[in-house]
Amino acid sequence: MTAAADDWSMQPLSTRAVQSYRDRFHKVLEFIDDHLEEDLTVARLSTVAAFSKYHFHRQFSELFGISVSRYVQLIRLKRASYRLAFRDMRITDIATAAGYDVPDGFSRAFKKSIGQSPASFREQPEWSALSALSERLSELRRRHVKRGKGTYAVKILSFTEIPVALLEHRGDPRLIGRSLRNFIDWRRRNGLPPRISATFNILYDDPAETAPGDYRLGLCASTLSEVAGNAYGVTNSVIPGGRCAVVRHVGSDDGLREAITYLYSEWLPQSGEKLRDFPLYLQRVRFFPDVPEREAVSDLFLPLK
Repeated sequence: MTAAADDWSMQPLSTRAVQSYRDRFHKVLEFIDDHLEEDLTVARLSTVAAFSKYHFHRQFSELFGISVSRYVQLIRLKRASYRLAFRDMRITDIATAAGYDVPDGFSRAFKKSIGQSPASFREQPEWSALSALSERLSELRRRHVKRGKGTYAVKILSFTEIPVALLEHRGDPRLIGRSLRNFIDWRRRNGLPPRISATFNILYDDPAETAPGDYRLGLCASTLSEVAGNAYGVTNSVIPGGRCAVVRHVGSDDGLREAITYLYSEWLPQSGEKLRDFPLYLQRVRFFPDVPEREAVSDLFLPLK
């Protein structure tokens, strides 16, 4: 019997039952993420959870404080808002993908949840409303679906320097979307989409430990070209070469903190390694909303001497 199995068998029966119960709901949430454009009826989701369809909707509501249909709607609207803000999809296509056959229905639901019509949001997004929706969904998952402590495979690799185009976001992290949209627009105008230009974020500050007004994040795209003067504030910069501890994170950004905590609090003290004078950074390999959040991929790089 493995150590993990021993730990499981030694847990009180009530604890094991609660975890098993929550795990079934976690499976439902993952299923919803993976099938957002399909018909997600209560009957179908109850089958995923292996609960009776006559009780599942009440079980979900009591656990999460929100109906399963409302949860599905909010997840779809979150993805729709990211597509409106950062992608060139037609609003009618975004509405259909969000489960609305009639654009007016999508518009009403979007305005009720975000406070703007889809067209107004695309033109000039109210970033704080999107941030509030994202945080509400993240908090719902954190509070009610407890997951085991993650394990990470850490590799030490050496890299040459990476010339990049850099746009620094400065200020409230809830407004990163504004900087991100500007950076995406600059990339489009300069022919540097993610498929040909690697995407990096330089994590200068921890949003949990930094005053909103002092927060800084680097948005980067690899390029060998000279960046011409521009109204966006994009400049040439370099991610220095050297040794790095590398961890791959799969899933939403909600889980990044856990991976970062592991690197600093567990891996680093045990490794005997010393840190180089450059911030933690990451490479975005697969992006939400192009893939479900739980399938997003980011590689974390901790610079070492």
